[in-house]
Amino acid sequence: MALPLIAIRQIVALTLLAQAIPAANAASAPRPAPEVAATMAKLRVEEAPRPQRDNPRWQVPRKILLIATNPQLAAQADAFAAAAPMARVVTARDRATAEAEAADADVIIGFNPEVCDGRILGATKQLRWLASLSAGIESCTGQPTVQAPGLLMTNMRGVDSAAIAEHAIAMVLAIAHGLDVFAANTAKGTWGQQNGGNLSMQMIEGKTLLVVGLGGIGTEVAWRGKALGMTVLATREGGSGKPDFVSYIGKPDELLALAKKADAIVSSVPLTPQTTGLYNEAFFAVLKPTAIFVNVARGGSVVTADLVKALSEHRLAGAGLDVVDPEPLPPDHPLWKAPRVLISPHTSARSDLPGDARWTLALENLRRYVAGDRMLLVVDPKRGY
Repeated sequence: MALPLIAIRQIVALTLLAQAIPAANAASAPRPAPEVAATMAKLRVEEAPRPQRDNPRWQVPRKILLIATNPQLAAQADAFAAAAPMARVVTARDRATAEAEAADADVIIGFNPEVCDGRILGATKQLRWLASLSAGIESCTGQPTVQAPGLLMTNMRGVDSAAIAEHAIAMVLAIAHGLDVFAANTAKGTWGQQNGGNLSMQMIEGKTLLVVGLGGIGTEVAWRGKALGMTVLATREGGSGKPDFVSYIGKPDELLALAKKADAIVSSVPLTPQTTGLYNEAFFAVLKPTAIFVNVARGGSVVTADLVKALSEHRLAGAGLDVVDPEPLPPDHPLWKAPRVLISPHTSARSDLPGDARWTLALENLRRYVAGDRMLLVVDPKRGY
């Protein structure tokens, strides 16, 4: 029996209303909760200029793959599912499962190196958003899947900035006050007063700090350096605005000119083709013999042989390295025996803090993606950050 015209009209109206609800919800996405807004402000996290719904590849996700080889991510699986109620959230606790589940995933979330695994990314067929819960993405940028037009990629830059910045300043202070030498003496049970009497000690108050890469980590380093009475110079690629605690911000091509003036240099640049081998013989040649070099970013930015040579020839006071190249450093590598070098095993991001900011931002980003809203911590795979 044919339906009455009024019933047909009611069915059409209800269908149109159902189709309009997701778009209306996306257009009027709620403002961040107070704890989210506070985290964004503390970490200086900015929104992308345009909402995801303007991206032709965006759609409400149907399947989200969590590569949860990290137990912290596995513990958050229910929270991710709650943030995307219309999607099927699959938790893969090993790479083989992740590769098998990747084909029809719209979104992949995980830590490096698994989230950038070429086998997993190569298995995807409809990936729209790759969310790294780590800061560094250099192992992702060379993947063809990541370079595809319209693919969204985010990371967690800035989340560990405070801990890394403290580590960097601690290394500057340790070398300035000879704690690297005294730690070695302690391990040998040597009083070493004569040794210490011949050791040059430095005050950093009143000295000049150069921060190479004034991003999230670099800004935290700069703030701490200024608080200790240092004059802070910096380099930065792009960006705008100058914090009050930084005296001057130069372009990357001003590195050598600024390095000549610096008493301490802290590197916080991401690893890109432009920063690979950045600290080479030419760089170490312009430093003061009393300068301290610290790297808490990526080991590949340093030509290790050139650093060993500069240290061995006493052309700088010392080096503090949380990252090295190669990594891990082989036991017989000459860097271990170079004078005045202090090495930590890529642990500067570790702290006693609970790490809630990472999950706050990750869940907020998922909420925003489902709504088609403006995303946080978007990276440009072509630039590498």
